[in-house]
Amino acid sequence: MQFDDDAGLDTSEVRDVRGSRIPGGRATVGGGLVGVVGLLLALFLGVGPDQLGLSSGGDEARPDASSLAQVQQSCRTGRDANTRDDCRTVAVVNSVQDYWTQEFRRRDGVYTAAPTVLFSDRVGTACGTATSAVGPFYCPGDRRVYLDLGFFDELRTKFGATGGPFAQAYVVAHEYGHHVQDLTGVLKRSQDGRTGADSGSVRTELQADCYAGVWAHHATTTPDESTGRPLITSLTAADIEDGLDAAAAVGDDRIQERFQGRVTPETWTHGSAQQRRQWFDQGYRTGDMGRCDTFR
Repeated sequence: MQFDDDAGLDTSEVRDVRGSRIPGGRATVGGGLVGVVGLLLALFLGVGPDQLGLSSGGDEARPDASSLAQVQQSCRTGRDANTRDDCRTVAVVNSVQDYWTQEFRRRDGVYTAAPTVLFSDRVGTACGTATSAVGPFYCPGDRRVYLDLGFFDELRTKFGATGGPFAQAYVVAHEYGHHVQDLTGVLKRSQDGRTGADSGSVRTELQADCYAGVWAHHATTTPDESTGRPLITSLTAADIEDGLDAAAAVGDDRIQERFQGRVTPETWTHGSAQQRRQWFDQGYRTGDMGRCDTFR
């Protein structure tokens, strides 16, 4: 994946609170199944930590002076995005939101932008206080995506994904898929409280995978609204395979086999590795969000 070296990045879409402190002390994580294994199985839940039994406090993180505005200072152009993980995240957020803004407009709708919050260790949200162990998530309460960049290393070391820049882009695009679901009303309607292969949770996650694929289909042709040129200039077959591999690595069956030694489909919340690859590929091949109806 390659970005236009000369393109400017819009850092207003990313809030950098790495190294921040939350007033009131540490976040608390529920015990029992919402312990180490439970948190691993909950990765990529895609919605706020309130559903994981985390603390209910949602105080805003306050950046330390030493880490204030790292992204705003360092991520200026596509050239920066080609060399730094945090700047790459800014560029992907810009590209994803440019695409959905134009797609909603094409459908006579209005896309409301959602910021991404980069954090480390723990963060306060409208959905509760979360630690990095929760993984990337979207909080519908404040319409923000939350991401600790350390997760990209865990994607390779703990979950066996091949990694790569586009695997990281898939993570971001998946979470913005949940934002699209929030804007269209699907997210609220699909939360039936059940688990299992046919649950609303699984269908919601698979649709977000499909939406990530739809964005990928258009990533090299969607013009940046300020320059008129695509921010992403190149996506190779190897890049797409990295995205497919990342989707499969966080399939429920893969995670359960790795961390509990057996597969229990009745507890699935995200879908199998095969399903996640299939729906990302569906979105990528068609480029049509209308082909992402996982609820039919």
